[in-house]
Amino acid sequence: MPVANPPEGTTGHGQSIDTFVVSAGRPERVPDAPLNTPIAPASSFIAGGPMEYARYDSPTSHALEDVIGGLEGGLATVFASGMAAANAAMDLVPMGAVVVAPSAAYTGVAVRLRELEEIGRIQLRVVEVDDTPAVVAACNGAAMLWIESPTNPMLQVADLPTCIAAAHANGALVLVDNTFATPILQQPITDGADIVMHSVTKALSGHSDLLLGALVSTDPEVAEQIRTRRVLLGALPSAFDCYLALRGIRTLAVRIEKAQDNAKSITALLAEHPSVSRVRYPGFGTMAAIEISQGSDAADAVCESAKIWTYATSLGGVESLLERRRRWPLESSTVPENLIRLSFGIENAGDLWRDLKQALDSVLK
Repeated sequence: MPVANPPEGTTGHGQSIDTFVVSAGRPERVPDAPLNTPIAPASSFIAGGPMEYARYDSPTSHALEDVIGGLEGGLATVFASGMAAANAAMDLVPMGAVVVAPSAAYTGVAVRLRELEEIGRIQLRVVEVDDTPAVVAACNGAAMLWIESPTNPMLQVADLPTCIAAAHANGALVLVDNTFATPILQQPITDGADIVMHSVTKALSGHSDLLLGALVSTDPEVAEQIRTRRVLLGALPSAFDCYLALRGIRTLAVRIEKAQDNAKSITALLAEHPSVSRVRYPGFGTMAAIEISQGSDAADAVCESAKIWTYATSLGGVESLLERRRRWPLESSTVPENLIRLSFGIENAGDLWRDLKQALDSVLK
């Protein structure tokens, strides 16, 4: 099975990643300068400088873009939500062109792609991203390969170098949603991706207190098209949300390390529990999924019985969350009804396991 490509340990700025997330995006080091980038609650800026109007840019969004772009190795543009970023990326596809996407992907993206197909805006081909020959074949004549790795919520892992090369051989743009892995564990641009997408709402900010998205590209022309879409969509995030995301990203490396340790140790235990018929964990990262032997009602009961784990949607925060994904009517029918997605937080691993075990024990028959 392909695994994530861990970064070499440094960014383009010559710092290790765990140093970069702390030091980047701060004000210039001059006497009396603030340590943190100030929040600029302004809709307009005095003429003559780089800032003009808050729908275009803000000092705080620039600082956040410097950090995210540095982590992924490209030019970043931040958006008011992950879906705003996704829609801007979809706008890059020519009218009627073919988009290849995962059969089970983030629900909002999957629904939007289906809507665009229904109105004739795109032609959609769906594939299992871990079926490399199928992905390669689907790229024939495509304009964009839209890929998640690992996928949400099935945790399928793609052979990114091979899939990206196949897409490029057909002249297609490649977008990789890196929300699950984060640039701490995987940098798709090093595999040749044209665009990297993040729901910054999730692990990058890490505190479940904002909505924010980002697109990163190494191509200045593509990056400018993305930025233009943000301006025309009116999708610049607020200065305060950018400040919160900057504050959260400072601890990204230590949060991912702790949450991944929790995921590795607890998924190994889950594999031995009689209430669990399958564990989906690719061997890295902070996300997993389990399938409950007794069915969907039992899966709901497990979620409702947890005391430390929280039954809630979303992922990537400091708190551990679990959720039966098919409770959402628009979730893909390829996702099993009894599947529970697990987002591992930074709590004590023993506490998390004991809580999950008692919830799983409660549905034993």
